[in-house]
Amino acid sequence: MTPAYDGPASGDPASGSRADGGRADGGRADGGRASDGRAADGRASAAAPGAAGKPGAPAGAAGRSGNPTGAAGRSGSPAGAAGTPEGPGSAGVAGPSFHEMWRDLAPIGRHSGTGGYRRFAWTGADADCRAWFEAQARARGLAYEQDRNGNQWAWLGAASAADVAPGEAVVTGSHLDSVPDGGAFDGPLGVVSSFAALDELRRRGAEPAKPLAIVNFGDEEGARFGLACVGSRLSAGQLTVEAAHQLRDGDGMTLPQAMERAGHDPDAIGPDPDRLARIGAFVELHVEQGRALDLTGDPVGIASAIWPHGRWRFDFHGEANHAGTTRLADRRDPMLTYAATVLAARENAELAGALATFGKISVEPNGVNAIPSLVRGWLDSRAADQETLDTVVAAVERAAAERGARDGVDVRVTRESFTPVIEFGHALRDELAKILTHAADRRPGGAREVPVLGTGAGHDAGILSATVPTAMLFVRNPTGVSHSPAERAAEDDCIAGVTALADVLEGLACR
Repeated sequence: MTPAYDGPASGDPASGSRADGGRADGGRADGGRASDGRAADGRASAAAPGAAGKPGAPAGAAGRSGNPTGAAGRSGSPAGAAGTPEGPGSAGVAGPSFHEMWRDLAPIGRHSGTGGYRRFAWTGADADCRAWFEAQARARGLAYEQDRNGNQWAWLGAASAADVAPGEAVVTGSHLDSVPDGGAFDGPLGVVSSFAALDELRRRGAEPAKPLAIVNFGDEEGARFGLACVGSRLSAGQLTVEAAHQLRDGDGMTLPQAMERAGHDPDAIGPDPDRLARIGAFVELHVEQGRALDLTGDPVGIASAIWPHGRWRFDFHGEANHAGTTRLADRRDPMLTYAATVLAARENAELAGALATFGKISVEPNGVNAIPSLVRGWLDSRAADQETLDTVVAAVERAAAERGARDGVDVRVTRESFTPVIEFGHALRDELAKILTHAADRRPGGAREVPVLGTGAGHDAGILSATVPTAMLFVRNPTGVSHSPAERAAEDDCIAGVTALADVLEGLACR
């Protein structure tokens, strides 16, 4: 089997990086093994990407001097260094640019103790990631801008979004933030691959006939303020300014306060329909958060849909009392009700073929010798269809209420966020399949089928799909593990993803 990137190596990150980022409160519970692992629902004929040519020196590659943060200051590529592949190099034509960027980005926000990433919105680690993105854009001569909601854009063929005609731009990208102690690939693989794909287009001599842009969406994971995809939701008008201003992190700091501290004007945030109207196609590359591609033996797949999913806060109100003097029969213990609710969530999800996860909890007064007065838990639930999801959540709420009545505990449930099923448009999805099929004719090795698969993980592409033609490419994850330091992707698969993305961008923007 092709060796996998470990992402960062063990031990401290390279000097100059911000290791701890910020608090781990509010991490999104996508459930490490998301439902990408279900059977593919269709296949399109295409080539195995990443097969052609020798590596070249990609035009405009940033090199070591392009890293503004001081991260990855080591020279060379010592074995096992952060982001360095384990084993022999890939034959992919887009490799050098990808490897340099991956090595430079890898130390930023990495926790030295856990090996996971803590790149939370509007923290120091986030600032370092943003500086890295801007440096990559400027090193390639791209026009750089940050929009009203803190999303970053790098433009080729336009000075800014304002210079682009409606429906003309072809955009790719993803996000750079992370869940608490997340993996190296979720988000950054898409951003790094986007710059590398642009380098590959230049190496090929492909001349875009349309403006191209690379985007880094802010706060996709929602790790700090508890709501996923804040940057794209604001731009798409799916999060009101008033609601955004009410978001707080685990320390009580509001989103506006965090933005101001980071130098961004919170009064500027809001819907950005003019910018989104300029986009004719958005293609997001992402590491697969499941094992569907591993099971089919394919390095790259095309997304069909995102499952409906949401977050619900369960508040269990009991009575604080002394742990050593209060008889069991006299207790109103909300922890018992919470524990029973967790079991009910698992049981009902299993029965329905859905997903349900209580991944975050807070307790008051949080003393080892005190019965809690309040237990607050957050449920993340996902299913293949709306009816199944509604059934599971209703069953969990019912079980919580019934157990609460037995325990003398008051249960209150609040839905904090919800995203309905996202069906990516067939027109753009079919165009991707056509482009990748055409690429097979230009490369040795013959054609092979590219899986079309659904996912239970949320993405910025899903948010934009309501107003913008949107598609996704997945890169194989050999274990399916995600939202974990153990997240992996093979080196050759990463380069195959870059090549596939370059093929797609060439097909959409250069013809």
